[in-house]
Amino acid sequence: GLAYHQDASGARVLLLTTDGWLYALSPTTGQPVASFGVNGKVDLTRGLRRELRRSTTTWSYPPTVCGNTVVIGNQANDGSHYRRRNQTAPWNDNLPLGDVRGFDARTGEQLWVFKTVPQQGEFGNDTWGDESWRWMGNTNVWSMTSCDAELGHVYLPVTAPTHHFYGGDRPGNNLFGTSVVALDASTGERLWHYQTVHHDIWDYDLPAAPVITDLVVKGQPVKAVAQVGKTGFLYVFDRITGKPIWPIEEKPVPASSLEGERPSLTQPFPTWPPPFEQQGLTQSDLIDLTPELRQAALETVKNWNIGPLFTPPSIEGTVALPGIGGGANWGGAAFDPETHMFYVASRRMPTLITAREVDQARFGTRYQASFRMPSGDGLPLVKPPWSSITAYQLDTGDMAWQVPNGIGPVDHPSLKGLDLPPLGNPGTAPGLLITRAAIFLGHRADGTVLRALDKNSGALLWEHPIKGAHVEAPPMTYMADGQQFIVIGTGSAIEPSRLTAFRLP
Repeated sequence: GLAYHQDASGARVLLLTTDGWLYALSPTTGQPVASFGVNGKVDLTRGLRRELRRSTTTWSYPPTVCGNTVVIGNQANDGSHYRRRNQTAPWNDNLPLGDVRGFDARTGEQLWVFKTVPQQGEFGNDTWGDESWRWMGNTNVWSMTSCDAELGHVYLPVTAPTHHFYGGDRPGNNLFGTSVVALDASTGERLWHYQTVHHDIWDYDLPAAPVITDLVVKGQPVKAVAQVGKTGFLYVFDRITGKPIWPIEEKPVPASSLEGERPSLTQPFPTWPPPFEQQGLTQSDLIDLTPELRQAALETVKNWNIGPLFTPPSIEGTVALPGIGGGANWGGAAFDPETHMFYVASRRMPTLITAREVDQARFGTRYQASFRMPSGDGLPLVKPPWSSITAYQLDTGDMAWQVPNGIGPVDHPSLKGLDLPPLGNPGTAPGLLITRAAIFLGHRADGTVLRALDKNSGALLWEHPIKGAHVEAPPMTYMADGQQFIVIGTGSAIEPSRLTAFRLP
């Protein structure tokens, strides 16, 4: 991804590559800036207490420029169990670090490191029992971060520790896993944090950039930051102090049946705004579009654990809803600074998490886990909509409207002959772009299209197919010659990369 920095010394385009190089390029020539790093680039695998390996770490999101600092996380290979590099290597040798770093945007010098797993003597170290902080990795920031340039603060959406579905090897709440963290962008000093999931064993990452919002709450101006979660919750904080705008309560949650697992007895539940996605699963939530689909769903789940949000993984298999894909995901949310409306794209797809006991001497842990998206005849096990767009009036936290995101698989053979409303497209929730005119989003489940929705109701205003293209990124916008354009990028490993532009009337 790209970022841009300019000061009295000149301008530079900052390019972060997936294999761990940070380049500074001249915006006029595209050539590396020789004074940046070594011949225009910085090796991101170096500079931490354990060297990162390109085989287990990647960088898939743009850097964040905050003042004269470039802030960079990483995407670690943080799968559901540990792996050894070879039979004689220690277990900790293969757990990539999730530390976040700040670099001088002009020189490439590494300025600071924020350890997402606090080391001895650091705040939060006591939340890692059995000295698991010594070897634990991941707990990384694989999504985008956000900057308040006026305050000089950068906001991090930190993700879950290893291993995702069993925490018996890391007793405690495990700060700063699954936390919003605010840092001083110039020094890396922690200003505040809020952990949205204690001792995460569901892979409930904070998957998207925190959204900078200026609100008016009960008549008072508030500098806020809003974070969407895979949990289906919307967390809203004062971005200076970290205090929740509306109370967040600790509530009891189910215990684990896995030996050695000691999950948190409580989890944070925002009292407001209301969740944007279904949380937890009961039999009444199973698909019922036809009697046959309903019966098949009941038969499918009869031997699995189903229950409320934060029901722990189990040997029998636990159905988590939201699943590991959210709720919200990398597409995140969008904020209209004029109306203070806040828009979230989400999905309703459960995940079956199944633990199995393994030889600890061989595998380095007592349990490994697998996961899959359970379905009935190729359809989600739960009632639709299977994806949604939700709008909030964020000054009050009220939900203004919610609509299915797309038509969905209405032509599925099991649904033949039914007159159905839009079901919502199963799949990753897309990124949203807000303009004065509409909400724009790209989607590929109904065929790749660019859509425009009414900001006041979610009604479809316009759509245009983009034939043969694969879209994952949110749309972009720019002005040229007094006109506004919307651009969407498409492409894949087997399709050429393209930018398609549309001019607004």
